[in-house]
Amino acid sequence: MSLRPEGRVPQDLHDHVLAGQQPGFLPYPVRDAATVALVRDAPGGMQVYLLRRVAGMAFAGGMHVFPGGSVDRADATADIAWAGSPPAAWAADFGTDEPMARALVCAAVRETFEESGVLLAGPAAGEVLADVSTDEWEAERADLEARAFSLSELLARRGLVLRADLLRPLAHWITPVVEPRRFDTRFFLAEVPSGQVCRDAGSEADQRVWIRPRDALDQGVTLLPPTAAVLEELAAYDDVAGALAAPRTVLPVLPRLMIADSGEVALLMPGQPGHEGP
Repeated sequence: MSLRPEGRVPQDLHDHVLAGQQPGFLPYPVRDAATVALVRDAPGGMQVYLLRRVAGMAFAGGMHVFPGGSVDRADATADIAWAGSPPAAWAADFGTDEPMARALVCAAVRETFEESGVLLAGPAAGEVLADVSTDEWEAERADLEARAFSLSELLARRGLVLRADLLRPLAHWITPVVEPRRFDTRFFLAEVPSGQVCRDAGSEADQRVWIRPRDALDQGVTLLPPTAAVLEELAAYDDVAGALAAPRTVLPVLPRLMIADSGEVALLMPGQPGHEGP
């Protein structure tokens, strides 16, 4: 799995890894984030939705990722109508407290709407919006992305309930401690609701594609290691129902970056020789 497009490792990352091996090094701060693997059934097998981030972006430029991003303060303070497992259940799934679990679910729904145009909400529990691709909804999406209002304000004004029951816990990855831009990311899984479509939304991606997980892995799509690992798991399922129903125990994964004998940067996973810590 390449650390950067075509396996290139920038000199600044090499320098950060060297600095991280010095005595007294303190890990860079980490931000909480949420990302959602959107899936759908297709004639050739289950597909997943990937965005290619614009080249040159500070984080993951040129890489294919799932819709997602950092938790906002408004996500943490959201007073929102909720359908599905309570925050306490999500807290247990992701090893965090209830306020953060609530914020992560809100961030997952908000980022999915901002970056794909899919809104996991409905007028009541058990109902979901059928179409949010109209010009009116696009204006709402753009204003939400611009932080003109919060997700809770949008849903309250529209009389909608956040459909947390459409999400499943999937994975938990933490950026290596020597990376200056770090994220503590919880991965969710969700099926695109019937009647809704992923569309060209947001400004952070220059390419969007529906693709089978195995094809993404085999066709040289540029992926960060966490994305590749999640796709590897999803490739085991033939359809959405199987992927959603699969039992999972989500454990945090904190890889380690080190300088290999070749002088290049190597990524070590927990359990591999040379990896220390959780």
